[in-house]
Amino acid sequence: MTEQAAPYIPQPRIWVLGVCPGKPGQPPFRIMEIDGEVIGEVRNVTDVLEVAAAYGITIHDLDDPDLVRWVGGGKYTWTLH
Repeated sequence: MTEQAAPYIPQPRIWVLGVCPGKPGQPPFRIMEIDGEVIGEVRNVTDVLEVAAAYGITIHDLDDPDLVRWVGGGKYTWTLH
């Protein structure tokens, strides 16, 4: 019997989690993680790019699943349904 190696599934450095309701009078936000560490709240794609850059990560393609994982909606999901 021959064992097959499991396929390699890369873990992205950046995770942007699902939309959370903001406090009254504030917009919703998403939690951003880099390398498994919670970084904080982001409210739009520009925030994601700026935070990543502050951590030395240049994002050329927000749709690259090897770099960015969008949880609970894609890069255009910033409101609760």
